[in-house]
Order: sequence, then C-alpha cells, then structure tokens
Amino acid sequence: MNSETQAEKSGARQIARKAIVRKDIQERQLQSMDGYLMLGCGVLLHVAGIYLLLTVSAPQILGVLAILLLNVVGTMIFAGLYMLQPNEAALLSLFGQYKGTDRSEGLRWANFLYTKRKLSLRARTLNTPPLKVNDKRGNPVEIGAAIVWRVEETALAVFNVDDFERFVHVQAEAALRHLAAQYAYDDGEDLAAGETTLRAGMDVVANAMRQELHNRFVAAGIDVEDAKLTHLAYAQEIAQVMLRRQQAEAIISARKKIVHGAVTMVEEALLGLSARKIVELDDERKAAMVSNLLVVLCSDKETQPVINTGTLYN
Repeated sequence: MNSETQAEKSGARQIARKAIVRKDIQERQLQSMDGYLMLGCGVLLHVAGIYLLLTVSAPQILGVLAILLLNVVGTMIFAGLYMLQPNEAALLSLFGQYKGTDRSEGLRWANFLYTKRKLSLRARTLNTPPLKVNDKRGNPVEIGAAIVWRVEETALAVFNVDDFERFVHVQAEAALRHLAAQYAYDDGEDLAAGETTLRAGMDVVANAMRQELHNRFVAAGIDVEDAKLTHLAYAQEIAQVMLRRQQAEAIISARKKIVHGAVTMVEEALLGLSARKIVELDDERKAAMVSNLLVVLCSDKETQPVINTGTLYN
C-alpha cells in the first residue's frame, strides 16, 4: 500500500510539474509602443544634443553630461525599434526570461534590452516524399501527403521544442506511418463490409490524418489547416502481383455480368418459344439449346454456326 501511494503521489507531482511548465511557456501578448513616435523622440534627442554642442561656446561639465545623456538616450531609443510585417510576430525576452509576443504590424518599439526573435505566422506547406510503409494487411505501400500548417502558439513553438520545423517533418512522417497501418490499401475478402480503405475512403483518411497530425503538433503550438494524400501506390516489389490480382477481379466481375445476361436471354428465349408454341422441346433438347446459346453468348471469340439439315433429333 505504501509503495502504491508513493507511486500515485509521484505521478501526481509529475503531472502538476508538467502543467506548471506548460503554463509558464504559454504565449503572452506584449503591447509594444508606436515605433514612429519613438523614432521622432530619438531624432529630437539627437538634434537637441547637436544643438547644445554647437551653441555652447565653452561647455562645462554639466553641459557635456547633458549632451552625452541626450545622445545616449536617443541611441537607446533607436536600438529598441523593430519592424513586423503582416502575419509575423516577435518573441521578446530579457536575459533569457520570456516577456511576451508582439503580433502588431509596422514599426514598433520595445525595451532596447529585449532580445527580439521574429517568427513567421504564415501558412506553410510540407510535401512529404513517398514513404514505404505497411498497410493493415501488411502489404508494403508507398504513401505521401501535402500538409498545410502554421505556427499558432509562438511560445510553444520556440521554447517547448528544440526546432519546430524539424519537429513537424519528423512527426508528419510518424503520423503517416501510423495512419497507413490502420487501413488496408484496397478492398478484399478479409475486410468487413463497408470498411474504410486508403484508396476508396480518401475523405475519411484525410480527416483521420488531420486529427493525428493535430494531436502530434499540439506540443509545438502548430495548427494543421489541411492535409491530403498526394501519393498512394503499392510498393514496386508487389505492384505487378497486385495489378494481376486487380485484373483478375475485373475479369471475374465482367464474366459474372455476361453470364447473368446470357442466362436471362436464354430464359426469355425458352419462354417465348413455349408461349408461342413455335416448337415443343423435351428436357434433353432444352438442355442442348441452353448449352449452345450460353456458348454463343459467353464466348470471347466469334462462333461458327452449324446447320442441321436433318430432323431435330438427328
């Protein structure tokens, strides 16, 4: 009991610690100042310093300090200026401590001591190369996808993972491999009726892939906007075998339709002859007629008719 209680407490502490870490690195909005206003202030300070330098004939210590102070403050103001384009953010930190994220556009100003790291918030496309994976049946298939993603939580993208772009590439490949293992490539006798396959259920597979990617990208603050399969095929080592299998299934399906149509036509012919009393046939002659008609209707090649010049039973 004591060991179980300690294990439960240890697990609770780990969960709480993870929650605290996640709370600390959540994105915080930082309100920066108008950069044009601060630019004007910096220019005025420098102009004032130059004016004092030129107008004071014999500057004293206080005058020199004032000139230096004006120029230093003006330089510090210039050092705090930065520019952000649309769909761009700046992560501001002070001596390694995260202070907030600025998503404003245009010329902005913040404390010149802040370290400013710009981050693009635009949509990006990842086109994964074809990967050789195993489907639900264990058959090797090649699968590729196009993923549209963007950074949603800047703090998580920068501080929760080492390299969020590489993180996206690796997790996208892992998600594709896991997705392919959940579905069969195509229909087969071992699948339940209506079961989704990679080839026939593209919309269902795409939705499942988006959900899979979202679950994997959430740790890096990445949002998945769209994900679609761009390449799906059997691997080269079994492609010819599977092609022959598909051809055989197509031939069997066509033969079934041909036989069904031929049987229907023979049935209608016998019923028409019997109803109109054109000829009376016993069971043996009916069987011979059915056999001949099926051969004519189901044959791939043209049949050569044989004319019987004797009686029906010769």
